[in-house]
Amino acid sequence: MIYLDSAATSLLKPAAVPYAMARAVRTMASPGRGAYDSAMAAADTLLDCRLALADLFCVRDPARVVLTSSATHGLNIAIRSLVGPGDRVVISGYEHNAVWRPLHAVGARIDVAASSLFRPEEAVRAFRERLDGAKAAVCTQVSNVFGYILPVERIAALCRDAGVPLIVDASQGAGCLGLDFDGMGCAFAAMPGHKGLLGPQGTGVLLCSDASAEPLLAGGTGSLSAEADMPAFLPDRLEAGTHNVPGAAGLLEGVRWLARRTLPAVLAHERELLAAFSRRLERYPGVRQYLARDSVCQTGVLSVSYDGVDCETAAARLAERGVAVRAGLHCAPLAHRTAGTLDTGTVRFSFSPFNTLAEALAAADIAGEVSIH
Repeated sequence: MIYLDSAATSLLKPAAVPYAMARAVRTMASPGRGAYDSAMAAADTLLDCRLALADLFCVRDPARVVLTSSATHGLNIAIRSLVGPGDRVVISGYEHNAVWRPLHAVGARIDVAASSLFRPEEAVRAFRERLDGAKAAVCTQVSNVFGYILPVERIAALCRDAGVPLIVDASQGAGCLGLDFDGMGCAFAAMPGHKGLLGPQGTGVLLCSDASAEPLLAGGTGSLSAEADMPAFLPDRLEAGTHNVPGAAGLLEGVRWLARRTLPAVLAHERELLAAFSRRLERYPGVRQYLARDSVCQTGVLSVSYDGVDCETAAARLAERGVAVRAGLHCAPLAHRTAGTLDTGTVRFSFSPFNTLAEALAAADIAGEVSIH
């Protein structure tokens, strides 16, 4: 199988990830619940994971690195901490349902700063025109559908000037793009562990600017157990219940691998594969590629559509030939509406650090043949 669905889950991972998870299952208990060796080993693993993530994303205090079960979990915490019924929230035109649905659930007034695909200047202008009087803003770092890199640093600067707290959804950027969290002055940034960070499913990260976040869950933390309220300090305030220690152990190894490889090297490799794939695919008629003219606007993710072949059928044909991709709306109907693909959806090819040039070229030929069947 040629696995090109890493934007959904990084099935291809460093060998140390599953090894660390298995070791944690065998040797680690619950952190913060005892002073014996297996409990302390778990506590050390969680601390090491926070430290590695804090270093990767420029967070001075590792206590502000909260471990969650997913990016969706973290985004729900962030949104419910800042937004209430009737509040106007400015979002980009490329947000995932993990942003859109929680905002809808709290009764927010959603103001979409829509802009054309791969046009960062339009995105900046759209946010600038809408921020005045907004309660909060949300912007994805990278579109999960198109690999479009939004200008989050410039949008963060606009939010700082306007006094509007910003939530960054770094789900698709984490693992290939840097994020200076403290430098940007965001309120929150959320990401999954199982995509570009190369960790296991069931892991996620929420970066917090301070301890004012509202817990989504209440329960045991191993600290201040005599008090009815959740602790006022991070990370305990947002981490009720028993931690996913095997998940954290695996995530730690994924982050360590990235630190050794470096994010610029990962991004360069994925872009190289995308460029080779795209050039080969150009040989085949009837395929539309959603490709940025300037490669600095796109990660290693490419959506395509076919003339006369719906995206689900195309993906099924690719699967029959051994190429794993994602088709449909990718849990991001807003992005498809913005780009004009809501009625058709797209087939998405997403590359990882572990894909090869030979795989990219072979997959392009198979993808091209779909258009002529």
